[in-house]
Amino acid sequence: MKGFRFEAFVPGEEKPLFDQLFDLLKELLIYTNGDVEEAIHWMNELDRQYQITNAEYGMGDFIRDLEERGFLKDRQDGVKEITSKMEQVIRKGALEELFGKIKKGNSGNHSTMQAGSGDENLSEFRPYRFGDSMDKIALTESLYNATVRSAGTSLSFSEEDLVMRETEYQTQTSTVLMIDISHSMILYGEDRITPAKKVAMALSEYITTRFPKDTLDIIVFGNDAWEVSIKDLPYLQVGPFHTNTVAGLQLAREILRRKKNPNKQILMITDGKPSCLKEPGGYYKNSFGLDRKIVNKTLNEAAGCRRQKINITTFMIASDSYLREFIAEFTEAANGKAFYSGLDKLGSFVLHDYLNNKKKNV
Repeated sequence: MKGFRFEAFVPGEEKPLFDQLFDLLKELLIYTNGDVEEAIHWMNELDRQYQITNAEYGMGDFIRDLEERGFLKDRQDGVKEITSKMEQVIRKGALEELFGKIKKGNSGNHSTMQAGSGDENLSEFRPYRFGDSMDKIALTESLYNATVRSAGTSLSFSEEDLVMRETEYQTQTSTVLMIDISHSMILYGEDRITPAKKVAMALSEYITTRFPKDTLDIIVFGNDAWEVSIKDLPYLQVGPFHTNTVAGLQLAREILRRKKNPNKQILMITDGKPSCLKEPGGYYKNSFGLDRKIVNKTLNEAAGCRRQKINITTFMIASDSYLREFIAEFTEAANGKAFYSGLDKLGSFVLHDYLNNKKKNV
């Protein structure tokens, strides 16, 4: 077991002021839905109260540096906005904050239990078998065998000298992440949409950089459901919406129907009950209790996902007992899973479920 690691403490050694301000700005941009001017307003207010800048480096210097480094730009109307470079930095920051403790190794593997002509090298070796691909030959080990067998004579290879590096198959997965943006995500004095956005940004950055063969599509759902792109994630905000879970599941099923990967899953982050349906004449809404008409259609969609072999994992960020009962019924219909997660644990739950689903489905 590894012990503690101690390093020398150097008094006064800290991040440059730009980096400190930059970390603060990234956090504020998530809370302000990407509104640069509102975020800088808050930074000025914090500076006024806590003197976070100094006589040598002021907020104006910070803004100028942001523009020179390509993080901010002016729109045609003169309003400042973040660049695509800044959007990626925000996603990477969310990844580091939520998933930064992930180490290289078994965590994150999409491996099956099969060994063979796969695409991931293992540390094990085996003898050559007829038909093996030549690009999997372990040259160092094979050369060693040939040298030992030759025993001072001229070096030559035979089939028995060849050693193959063992490999394993890697699965590919298509994931749809559903995020509830109904009004209840900011009610009751608790901001639930910001943690949900952070999870979406971290997961998207993790998948696109670590598992580029996987696909991730992101859906938001309120009265309706629609797709958002990864670059739009910092700008997500709650609207005056009810919760149309049916529309979200229908769109997710349609997206996954077009994917060729055999492993398909839906990760749904929500804090409330389904309270809305779209009908030919408009919307059917009921925010008071669980409306059986809405619930039954939601359960039908869950069963449809099960028939299509789409895994659904629900991350419930509310603790009402009657909502838990509904989620239990929904999970049974989908043959899925549910986590009743606090906001501080949401990121780790989503990530580990994403990875575990990879390992299970072949």
